[in-house]
Amino acid sequence: MRVLLVEDDEPIAESLTRGLSRYGFDVEWVRTGTEALAAEPTDMVLVDLGLPDMDGLDVCRELRARGDVPIIVISARADETDRVVGLEIGADDYVSKPFGVREVIARMRAVMRRVRPATAQPDATVSSRLTIDRRGRRVYVDGVEITLTPKEYDLLAFLAEAPDAVFTREQIMEAVWDANWFGPTKTLDVHVGALRRKLGDAATVETVRGVGFRLVLT
Repeated sequence: MRVLLVEDDEPIAESLTRGLSRYGFDVEWVRTGTEALAAEPTDMVLVDLGLPDMDGLDVCRELRARGDVPIIVISARADETDRVVGLEIGADDYVSKPFGVREVIARMRAVMRRVRPATAQPDATVSSRLTIDRRGRRVYVDGVEITLTPKEYDLLAFLAEAPDAVFTREQIMEAVWDANWFGPTKTLDVHVGALRRKLGDAATVETVRGVGFRLVLT
């Protein structure tokens, strides 16, 4: 996912860029509203309100007038009026400073789930042998439904969003479990093992040593 970060505070911007990049986001960082409005389209915008050349609310208003890109306001302003105005002019969420990267990522994922149109996750034939019914949360191998637990389904659906792409363990735990998950990642290995058994030779969840996993279709 490509993210435009509009933030003039360098330490905050650098920290957030590093954190988001670690979780697989492609971040473009700009310092002013003018640069933000001139930037190429991205999948999401994170915008601070206290920019040096214009109010971040004006940036939100202009971006919303141009299209439906998801916008999250990140600001030190804790005043309720700013929150209300930001949401009313089209921002999808509002995160107050100070914040943690994990909180921002959780908010980003929540916003994407809300704003993503139904057509973005249709019933999908992932391969000639594997079909994922995303609306019904059902999975079929060679036309026969297989029984998955809720987390097994979530894990498969996440990996199937980008077959052959490698996802780190942290990315998977973040997406499938919870941004605040602090338990052992051994649970991921258990679910991967269960998926492998149930998918048989219709698809393979490969281990990429030292990194994570990827879904390979057969």
